[in-house]
Amino acid sequence: METRIGFIGLGVMGTPMALNLARAGTPLLVWSRSSGNYDALRATGAQVAQTPEEVYARCRTVILMLANDVAIDAVLARGTADFSVRARDHVIVNMGTTSAGYSRELGAEIQAAGGRYVEAPVSGSRKPAEAGQLVVMLAGDADDTAAVRELVKPLYRDSFVCGAVPAALTMKLAVNLFLITMVTGLTEATHFAQRHGIDLATFAAVLNAGPMASDVSRVKLDKLTRQDYSVQAAITDVLKNSRLVAEAARGIRIASPLLDVCHDLYRETEDMGLGQDDMVAVLRALERRTDAGSA
Repeated sequence: METRIGFIGLGVMGTPMALNLARAGTPLLVWSRSSGNYDALRATGAQVAQTPEEVYARCRTVILMLANDVAIDAVLARGTADFSVRARDHVIVNMGTTSAGYSRELGAEIQAAGGRYVEAPVSGSRKPAEAGQLVVMLAGDADDTAAVRELVKPLYRDSFVCGAVPAALTMKLAVNLFLITMVTGLTEATHFAQRHGIDLATFAAVLNAGPMASDVSRVKLDKLTRQDYSVQAAITDVLKNSRLVAEAARGIRIASPLLDVCHDLYRETEDMGLGQDDMVAVLRALERRTDAGSA
C-alpha cells in the first residue's frame, strides 16, 4: 500500500482543504462524486482516482470531507461486504459534520473491522478553508489523533484534542450552536437597521469598531451590506447543522429556544429556493415576515 493520503469529497470545503494539503507537499490521491475540481488538484501534484475503491486500495489513511452520513456510508460501502475491506488496516478520518451518535457507531464498526477511526470536524467556512485558517477538533485514540493532527496542519490555525469519540463532534455541535444564533442575530440586526433607514456602511463601521466584532461578523456583515449571497456556508448546510444540534439537545432534554427559532428561519429560507445561497440569505425570510406583517 502506498504512502499517499486519500481524500474523498471535493465540495465547497473539501476542495480548498485538499488543495492546501497538496500545496504543502502531502502526496494526495483524491476522488469525488463530482469531478469538476480535479484540474486544480492535478496542477498541485495530486493524483485522481477513478473510483473510491482505488483510494482504499492505495492509501492507508483516508480523509472523508462529505456532506452527510448517507454520503459517508456510500463511500465506505457500509452495510456491504466491501465495508470490511475499506476499513481493515485503514485510518478513516471523518472531517465532516454528523451526529455524535452516528459517529460513535461508525467508529465502533470500523474498529470491529480492523480499522481505526478519528473524528476531525472543522470550524470555519469556505474562506478560512482557502486560507488554511480552520479550527480542527479531534477525537479518537491518542496516537491516531496525534498523527492526524500533524497530517492536517496545513488546514488549520489551531487544533484541539477533545478526547474519545464522539467528543469532537459534540464540541463541533456546541460551536455551531453559537455560530448559527450569532449570524442569525447579526442578520436580524442588519434588517432592523435597514428598515429604519440607517446607512448600512455606517452601521457596519460601528459594529466592526466595537467589542462584539469578530472575523465571522466582519465577513458576514460585509456580505449583508453588499447583498452578496455567494456561498461560504450554504443555507441547506446550516439547516442540517441546526437539526443536528437540536437533536443532540433533545437527546439529553435541554432547552434550545434560540436555536429553534433559527432552525425555523433557515427552513423557511430553504423553502424559498435559496438553499445554495450563503447563510446570510436568511435575511430574505426575515424580510418576508416583515412584509407579511405590514400587508
